[in-house]
Amino acid sequence: MYHSLSRWVARLARLTAYAGGLSLLAVIALTCVSILGRALDGVGFGPIPGDIELVEFGIGFAVFSAMPYAQFARAHARVDLFKPLMGHRLNRLLELIGDLFLLGFATLVAWRLWLGMIDKGAYHETSFILQIPVVWGYRAAMATCVVAVIVALYSVLRSTHALLFPTSQPTSAEATHEPL
Repeated sequence: MYHSLSRWVARLARLTAYAGGLSLLAVIALTCVSILGRALDGVGFGPIPGDIELVEFGIGFAVFSAMPYAQFARAHARVDLFKPLMGHRLNRLLELIGDLFLLGFATLVAWRLWLGMIDKGAYHETSFILQIPVVWGYRAAMATCVVAVIVALYSVLRSTHALLFPTSQPTSAEATHEPL
């Protein structure tokens, strides 16, 4: 059961990262077309109206989409200065503590994002130029943040499992960061 859960969480984190990557590619294309339109302004073209608003939505989604996969792959930045000097068990304990902190952080962000989403929806706030409801961006970020909480919960389970059963070998995706 543990390994099937691991595969399911890995797929969920990877799918979320792919969605964020597509969002980032769309933002890049939008920015290039808008810059090209500005350059060809004298010929009758122009920038894409509201391009900055669309970039804000897209980048926000891309950032939140990267969090679950980074957590699953243990790809967050960390300093491993003393890791070689400590024993295997102490390193596993520190990983569990770190995963608990990240679970707390992801939960806090999800909670505050939820409250912000409720607020933006209640007041029907829209973007300035395109009049896009701001709550849409919050909903997209909230979906990826829920995935981040699920992955963080799994990471705590994974670290607890590694601490309690040190002889069990992690799968290759759990042991090291693998490319998508």
